Amino acid sequence: MAVDASAYVAPRNLLARPALPAADKEQMESLRTIRGFLKSRTSYDVLPISYRLIVLDTALLLKKSLNILTQNGIVSAPLWDSRSSTFAGLLTTSDYINVIQYYWQNPDALARVDQFRLDSLREIERSLGVTPIETISIHPDRPVYEACRKMLESRARRIPIVDRDDETRRTMVVSVITQYRILKFIAMNVKETQRLRKPFSEMPNVGTYADLATASMDTPVMDVIHMLVKKNISSVPILDKHGVVLNVFEAVDVIALIKGGLYDDLGLTVGDALLKRSDDFPGIFTCSLSDNMSTIYDTIRKSRVHRFVVIDSENRLKGVLTLSDVLEHTLLEGLEDDD
Repeated sequence: MAVDASAYVAPRNLLARPALPAADKEQMESLRTIRGFLKSRTSYDVLPISYRLIVLDTALLLKKSLNILTQNGIVSAPLWDSRSSTFAGLLTTSDYINVIQYYWQNPDALARVDQFRLDSLREIERSLGVTPIETISIHPDRPVYEACRKMLESRARRIPIVDRDDETRRTMVVSVITQYRILKFIAMNVKETQRLRKPFSEMPNVGTYADLATASMDTPVMDVIHMLVKKNISSVPILDKHGVVLNVFEAVDVIALIKGGLYDDLGLTVGDALLKRSDDFPGIFTCSLSDNMSTIYDTIRKSRVHRFVVIDSENRLKGVLTLSDVLEHTLLEGLEDDD
């Protein structure tokens, strides 16, 4: 007698999955709630009630752009091509680091740095063999979730909100939203962040814990800049000889060293360079492997923070947790199961 084998095989959608532990189930339910919130809010909703926007013309001299950033206490700005009346991407610390790398490799060209204009940044990238950062943007009416996915896919830490004028049909830059602004928006509006209690010790894929770039107070600044470029990172922890975290050198610290168009301070040690930070520097933020996303979101809600240095009970370096890591976990953890 023939037997239908399908009679002994459960339909795929009825196959039982292993039950998640209670803590994991709570974590996933909270993440789904956060994602639902991001899908229901527009990118425009993330903007504060009052803000200022500084847009730089690509014909501007690099030296003047530095002065504008430092005078206004900002580290990036949208670029505008006045010849074509189009949005031309973002000016960030990565662009200044590329310029430094270029002149370090071509010292004879340093005398012409005062004549360098922002519209030549792409030429610098080609000369260095650097992959240009994708020029991404988001319409103000699109969901915040979509903006977050674009940022993760392009490895961008901020995304401009770009609209189109109904009468002239020309594009216009409305504002720029950063990872920090989005994560704070979540922390302020979604109480489920308090239920993300799974410790980092049980989430080894969140953050970086191996092959970390580090430096000492005596390390030359140019060596640290090379680390930033080689590893495509935005900060390097500064340690003593015992591995204890003393400080962090950030990509934005480079701007303070070259403001005014002078590049002599790039020969300083890290310790001397950090003395040039502004008085309003917020300090470094730390966490431990026993902390969780709930404590991270709570800190983001209360303080302006861009990364966390993971330390042990003796303040020795264990890893680095960036806002990109937080955003990636919030958006992508368990997404395959959801799909």
